[in-house]
Amino acid sequence: MAAVDIDVPVETEPQICNQEDLERLAESFKEQGNAYYSKKDYSQAFNYYTKAIDACPKNASYYGNRAATLMMLCRFREALEDSQQAVRLDDCFMKGHLREGKCHLSLGNAMAANRCFQKVLELEPSNREAQQEKKNAAALLEYQRMADFGFEKRDFRKVVFCMDRALALASACHRFKILKAECLALLGRYPEAQSVASDILRMDSTNADALYVRGLCLYYEDCIDKAVQFFVQALRMAPDHEKARLACRNAKALKAKKEEGNQAFKNNNYEAAYQLYTEALAIDPNNIKTNAKLYCNRATAGAKLKKVDQAIEDCTNAIKLDDTYIKAYLRRAQCYMDTEQYEEAVRDYEKVYQTEKTSDHKQMLKKAQMELKKSKRKDYYKVLGVGKNATEDEIKKAYRKRALMHHPDRHSSATPEVQKEEEKKFKEVGEAFTVLSDPKKKVRYDNGHDLEDDGCFDGGGTFIFPLCSYQLFTFLSKSSPLSWETGASKEKSNPEDILTCHSGK
Repeated sequence: MAAVDIDVPVETEPQICNQEDLERLAESFKEQGNAYYSKKDYSQAFNYYTKAIDACPKNASYYGNRAATLMMLCRFREALEDSQQAVRLDDCFMKGHLREGKCHLSLGNAMAANRCFQKVLELEPSNREAQQEKKNAAALLEYQRMADFGFEKRDFRKVVFCMDRALALASACHRFKILKAECLALLGRYPEAQSVASDILRMDSTNADALYVRGLCLYYEDCIDKAVQFFVQALRMAPDHEKARLACRNAKALKAKKEEGNQAFKNNNYEAAYQLYTEALAIDPNNIKTNAKLYCNRATAGAKLKKVDQAIEDCTNAIKLDDTYIKAYLRRAQCYMDTEQYEEAVRDYEKVYQTEKTSDHKQMLKKAQMELKKSKRKDYYKVLGVGKNATEDEIKKAYRKRALMHHPDRHSSATPEVQKEEEKKFKEVGEAFTVLSDPKKKVRYDNGHDLEDDGCFDGGGTFIFPLCSYQLFTFLSKSSPLSWETGASKEKSNPEDILTCHSGK
């Protein structure tokens, strides 16, 4: 049989350096690392300390040095691992325990940090740095306790205050940052909350808590669809994230109920819309912007249902939640106009016009100001007991009825006080008819213009009665006003004659 040549790899022994040579090499790397550390070139210092560890992995000081470098690079979790390895190799390595404690503190683990500083003080009781850091750890625990209590009481401002102080001691604690961001969102400070959450996501894109806070901000800004996407992503990262699950459920329910209400309103089913908006408001009291819109929507439905007082209250609630909500001011102002609360209407329209100086808003303000001015005069329509759209015939009939009702002779047997009051009312009836029976005067009155220039008033503001006003008293008294009201004495006198006498024609 022919011989077969087979290439067989030959094993070579690795070159083994002398232990002393490795130690010298490691020490050389450490010195170079120290030089870069002094120059604050922490990346290069990290590289050389790593080489020293590779050459001599049982030296605790090399891990301690690399931990110090990682701390300067704000890589506290890696620094913690190196510090822990250092003290595993040498339990009496005081700097290792001190650095481990500082890492725990920066990461927000106050109890673990306290144990480390206590160990340092056992090794070196007079170590001032450990004494101070131990106090810092105690302070951190107290801030945590206060924040937990504040969150339970929904005192979110206090929680933010505590977390700011805590983060000054534990700058790398994501848990504190998330709690602060969540409370900022609950306080309506959405840009700040999003900034904190985004910083965490840049370092850890899978952080479920940060994803939840981003979604919460969008949810509270009424961007519900985008919010749901973040809540779902958070639940993918952490399926048992209860806050994300609850927020996701609320967001979907709120959107659905609001859309149902809007559709009912479009279908002119105002009762159903009102009820659906009421149900939507009960879903999440913390959602300020969405609830402000729901209150305003319910006010609109309420106005359609003639629930004007409730509509005003709903608009006020909307403004309390969002004092920049122009639609709520406009809706409330219109309700005030409908209920003749003109001063309040002017105030709301002024607020709107200051915010948005449009021609429409200016016109609304002018109209409200005119109605306010008109409301401060005598309301001649009320004096006669007719509506503002009354016809000429209705005005005449109302005048006759009121003139007879308040004629002094009808109250001749009354007390002097009553006679004086009835005479005053009778004069007012005459004033009202003089203005409203004259087309020109009526137009000026309806437009809110002053009537002094029409000769109805003297310079002192006293009404100048038309021709033979007291003769009218006598005429009416002789015409048996009681039979007038029943229509029994129509043959005795012609109502038009009295009207003509009073109007001066």
